[in-house]
Amino acid sequence: MAALGRLAGVLSRSVAARGRLFSAEAHSEGGSARTWKVLTFLVAFPSVAVAMLNSYLKELNHHEERPEFIPYEHLRIRSKKFPWGDGNKTLFHNSHMNALPDGYEECEDSAHH
Repeated sequence: MAALGRLAGVLSRSVAARGRLFSAEAHSEGGSARTWKVLTFLVAFPSVAVAMLNSYLKELNHHEERPEFIPYEHLRIRSKKFPWGDGNKTLFHNSHMNALPDGYEECEDSAHH
């Protein structure tokens, strides 16, 4: 009977020790969550804001000239018409930057480009 009492005492101490171990882990997880929250607000959000500002300012000063048209044989091949529009323009066609197989389209408002 005394052995059973000692076994119960050992088990209760080990259960209590495990409980303290798990509570310490839970406490440290709260600390890491706080660390990630602080990093998000002090590093991530300002970094995204600076990147957005940088791209916005670059776009304000961005004036791209359209490249010279060179009729390479391997570019702008139309073996079959596109199923939209006149069949010659791609789905996201930009008349200022995208050439057709025979050259650029002439814009009426070419002074604005």
